[in-house]
Amino acid sequence: MRLHRLTVTAFGPFAGSETVDFDALAAGGLFLLRGATGAGKSSVLDAVCFALYGEPPGTRRATRLRSDHADPKRLTEVRLELTLGGRRLQITRLPEQRRPKKVGAGTTVERAQTLLREWVEDTGDGSPGWRGLSKSHQEAGEEIHRLIGMNREQFCQVVLLPQGDFARFLKADSEERGKLLRRLFDTERYRHVEDWLAEQRRAQEATVQAGRRRLRDLVGRAEQAAGPGAEPAEDWVPAEDADAGLTADVLGWAAVLRSGAAEQLAVAEAALAGAEAAQRTAQQRREAAEELAGRQRRHREALARAERLAGFEPAAAEDRRRLAAAQDAVGVESALRLRESAAEAFRRAREAERRRRETLAGARGAEVRGLDGADAAGLAEAELRLRAEVVRLEAARAEERRCAELVREQRSLTADRRAAEELAEDAEDWLAEFEGELARLEERHSEARAATTKVEQLDGQRAEAATRLDAARERDGLRAGISAAEPRVAQLRAAALDAREHGLDLRDRRLAGMAAELAEQLRAGRPCRVCGSPEHPAPAQAAPGSRVGAEDEERARRAQAAAEQAWAEADQALTALRVREAAAAAAAGPDPVDVLARALAGLEREHRDARHTAEALGRVEQEIARLSRERTRRGDELHEARERAAVLTDRLQALDAEREALTARVAAARGEAASVADRAAALTRLTEDVAAAVGAARARAEAAARLDEAEDELGKAAAAAGFPDAAAALAVLLPREERERLEARLERHRAETAAVRSELALPELAGAAARPPVDLSAAAAALREATDRLGRAHAVRAAADERCGALAAIGRQLAGLAAELAPALDRYGRINRLAALAAGTSTENRLRMRLESYVLAARLEQVAAAASDRLVRMSGGRYTLVHSDDRGTGNRRSGLALRVVDAWTGTERDTATLSGGESFFASLSLALGLADVVTDEAGGMPLDTLFIDEGFGTLDEQSLEEVMDVLDGLRERERAVGIVSHVADLRTRIPAQLLVRKGRRGSTLALAEREDA
Repeated sequence: MRLHRLTVTAFGPFAGSETVDFDALAAGGLFLLRGATGAGKSSVLDAVCFALYGEPPGTRRATRLRSDHADPKRLTEVRLELTLGGRRLQITRLPEQRRPKKVGAGTTVERAQTLLREWVEDTGDGSPGWRGLSKSHQEAGEEIHRLIGMNREQFCQVVLLPQGDFARFLKADSEERGKLLRRLFDTERYRHVEDWLAEQRRAQEATVQAGRRRLRDLVGRAEQAAGPGAEPAEDWVPAEDADAGLTADVLGWAAVLRSGAAEQLAVAEAALAGAEAAQRTAQQRREAAEELAGRQRRHREALARAERLAGFEPAAAEDRRRLAAAQDAVGVESALRLRESAAEAFRRAREAERRRRETLAGARGAEVRGLDGADAAGLAEAELRLRAEVVRLEAARAEERRCAELVREQRSLTADRRAAEELAEDAEDWLAEFEGELARLEERHSEARAATTKVEQLDGQRAEAATRLDAARERDGLRAGISAAEPRVAQLRAAALDAREHGLDLRDRRLAGMAAELAEQLRAGRPCRVCGSPEHPAPAQAAPGSRVGAEDEERARRAQAAAEQAWAEADQALTALRVREAAAAAAAGPDPVDVLARALAGLEREHRDARHTAEALGRVEQEIARLSRERTRRGDELHEARERAAVLTDRLQALDAEREALTARVAAARGEAASVADRAAALTRLTEDVAAAVGAARARAEAAARLDEAEDELGKAAAAAGFPDAAAALAVLLPREERERLEARLERHRAETAAVRSELALPELAGAAARPPVDLSAAAAALREATDRLGRAHAVRAAADERCGALAAIGRQLAGLAAELAPALDRYGRINRLAALAAGTSTENRLRMRLESYVLAARLEQVAAAASDRLVRMSGGRYTLVHSDDRGTGNRRSGLALRVVDAWTGTERDTATLSGGESFFASLSLALGLADVVTDEAGGMPLDTLFIDEGFGTLDEQSLEEVMDVLDGLRERERAVGIVSHVADLRTRIPAQLLVRKGRRGSTLALAEREDA
């Protein structure tokens, strides 16, 4: 990287535009940037850093970039031409800043700008020139960073070489030294490795701890499942922090628990078998006792039943006699019931015939005449005649319904024709009023359009009037401010002139009394500082009351500066007020505020009225469009209504003719009835009554015939049963329910008697009756005791079985947990060891050096080796720098210590023991060595321009010679080295010089010739 030209405008202390031609300045390899303190030497380096990275160096980032001396209209800008990677580039940057508005008063924010251009031999028209590459801050920054290969921190340390930082770096402790090295060599990825290893260690530790917690839970569950008499866990399970807690010891303890539980299960099963046998024996004994007691009870009950049956025997004999007689008369019962049924049917048929004939007798009309005494045949003939008449009336009923439909249709058509005629009348009336309404709306439309045009005109007039009114108010206010400020400015001006006159008077008085002031310093025998004589025959004497000292003159100077500053500030404020008043007066014109306010109010009223009228334009246009659509619709309605009325009139005439023909035929068919339907309904009812009468007559005849047949059958049945007549049979006849009841009672008596005899004949009952009574309570108590013992044995066996199952399941879980966490324990051991090594906390890490510190130590070792090459030359072969990895005091870690080896004494000592000049040697060597290492780290980009900022004031003449030899060695590599210093000796040694002059209106840059001694 080589710098060619730098141009700064309104930047830092530079009020105007200043240009540095580095090609001319660095032609000899070395050049000097000199100037008074605070003139702006370091600002040149800030401008280079700002052009490349958009920000000044880290230590000066809070510095305001814009010059306080610059014209407000001049924008802050930095332009740098340089060669990077064989490409000649031009970078232009403008920071964000405030500037005066182009129109009106006040300021606005100018956005930050970046422009990156490249010099090419052909810009497109065959001629060389600058070609734009990017206007984006991000794109330009990425391209510059790619070409330089260093970030801003590395650039500021490698190219600008701040000596104060390296002097502190030389004597700092490991922590402070590590901060700088981290920024330069970007070792953050190694710290990320440390963090990653620590995170992995925490994750693996959490997994192992979770496994240990699961182990403790399983051990507790195993202890609870094994019961109070089991082997205690404390004798088998290791401590919580022992990794062997998941090994064979725990599994062995679980196996012991399972073995003990299996033995308990075997004992419980044997006890259960004995309890089951005892319970079966007690059960059998109780069943035998219950069986014997039951036989004894059955024998007693059989004897009692036999006695009861013997007392019931006479009543049973009477029931057998009555049942036999009733059974003989059963054959007459069916014939008797058949006769009673026939008699009842004849009675009902005769009653029905009577009711039907009474109904026919009450009917009126020619159709029922002659039917009072008619038999069934006559009634049947009348029925056929009536049904034929009903069929004939059905056709007449259809014509009658058609007449009714014609009447309804005529009413509907008449209503439709009336509606069509009314619709046509409405349409005609509306069309008659259409033209007048349209003319009225068109008149309103014209007024609204004119009002719209007027609103647009009044908008401009209102804006102009409002602007003039605001300007007039501002003008009047500024005039009042000017009137109030003018006397104060005059007063401050007079005070400043008085202070200046007083200061000049004091200076003149001091100059006049200078001889007396020098005379007071004379001493007898000592040479005079003016003439050199040791004799002082007539020293000057100060006049009484006229003595003026330097303090008086300084106080007067400060008072004069303060008065002039106050006058200048007040005068500037007054000038600003006058400029603003002139601008406001030009905008407001000659009219006063009240006239402008009345004019604006009148325009507002006109604008309000016109706007109110113009707002109706849209509504009027919509109304006209709606009116046109309505006219079209009304015309269509009028045409359709007239056509429909004509069609309906023709249809009504046709319906009138059809209804007259049908009405005559219907009147003939209905006769005296109100309608054909009523006539047909009456004949239908009469036909149904005649048909019912015919059926009733026929049913009565059939019932009489069946009754005669039943009487004959009843006589024949009584004779066949052996009874003299039917009355005798009926005397002994019992109802069927009574017979069935007697039969059931006799059958129960017989069956019960036989059962009792059979029961008493059983030998086991007789044998049981001969034995003594059974004690059932003793057998039941023995059975209950055996059952309770069996339940307890079952509970013990179930608990033992559950214990075995639980311990088996827990054993499987323990085995699975051991197999699952064995790899986790292995991983945890390895990752814990690596994390401790990387963090420097492991005992294996002898130097307690972190991974990042180890990498930084390697870089520091390279820097120390590169710095020692130059330090040997600067110190005349006496000093070399070496890296030390010794541990610090206390708990501090090692890795970033620097030691200086003194070849004269052969000792190695701390860098803090170096003198001021020796510290400068070492720090400059470190800066140059670090520049070489960082350059190699960044990809070997050649750095053809370097700056060394201050530090030469601590060197004696011999040391300065040695440093210049080293710097000449840098120049031999075709580098341009710029030294920023105000040391006078350097002015005679370095021909090319850039002079930075400061003044009240800002600093300037200029090439200066070497000053001879």
